[in-house]
Amino acid sequence: MTLAQIIPLVLTASIFLNVLALGLAANLEDATYLFRRPWLLLRAVLSMNVLMVLIVVACASIFDLTFPVKVVLLALAVSPVPPLLPTKERKHGATRSYAVGLLVSAVLLSLVFIPSSIEWIGQYFGRETHVSASDIAPVILISAIVPLAIGILVHRLMPDLAEKFVRPVSLLSMILLVLGALPILLTMSGAIWTTIVNGSLIALACFTLIGLAVGHILGGGPDPGNRTALALATCSRHPGMALTIASLNFPDQKAEFMAVVILHLIVGALVSIPYLRWRISRDRVAWTPP
Repeated sequence: MTLAQIIPLVLTASIFLNVLALGLAANLEDATYLFRRPWLLLRAVLSMNVLMVLIVVACASIFDLTFPVKVVLLALAVSPVPPLLPTKERKHGATRSYAVGLLVSAVLLSLVFIPSSIEWIGQYFGRETHVSASDIAPVILISAIVPLAIGILVHRLMPDLAEKFVRPVSLLSMILLVLGALPILLTMSGAIWTTIVNGSLIALACFTLIGLAVGHILGGGPDPGNRTALALATCSRHPGMALTIASLNFPDQKAEFMAVVILHLIVGALVSIPYLRWRISRDRVAWTPP
């Protein structure tokens, strides 16, 4: 087995373990949280699956973006939240139920939203594009549904054991993520640099900024941490799903798509820092000791 074959397996294992750790600390009520709160679910769908898609389509129509960047941005806009996101959302004040519920609802609804959105986007730009539910189902199952279901089941049947394994499983997940990501960054540094110098950096930064703004505005509610969670969910999308969507329709440009996706992850993380710091400082000001 070559290194090129091992790296995707390592990254897949990392995502699987991360969601498994999330499930070990969750329950079925967390997973169905948004489905039992239609108003919160509607706001999340409007933020991630409607407004963000329309804004990105408008930007792709108006601005002169390179083809790989345009395709990846559109693919990111229709993709669900990344499986690693709920952990980050919890660190920034989101309730466990909202973070888990947002992940579950986003990945399940993506089976409907992705095929229909891609079909509409293709018609809008006059290109033949197509992604079926069967194309994305394996990614959703492996990266979210199966590990989360296993974790929730273990939590229900053996809560003490589940609690004991949350931290080791999460730590192993992060180790595998670093081991899998570093070789990609090193081998694709040239392609990533090309994407930077052609001006695509600004487009990727704008994607994150717009997503943060849309999610923040629509994430209002009694819990300020959930506002931050929706902002992160709207600007941070499933990289594997976006790459799958782009590669299925334009298989000859997979390397360029991967470079843009990786750059999106880096730029998104950096651009989000000021917003997250602002939210943390705001929460500290709002909190008064008993």
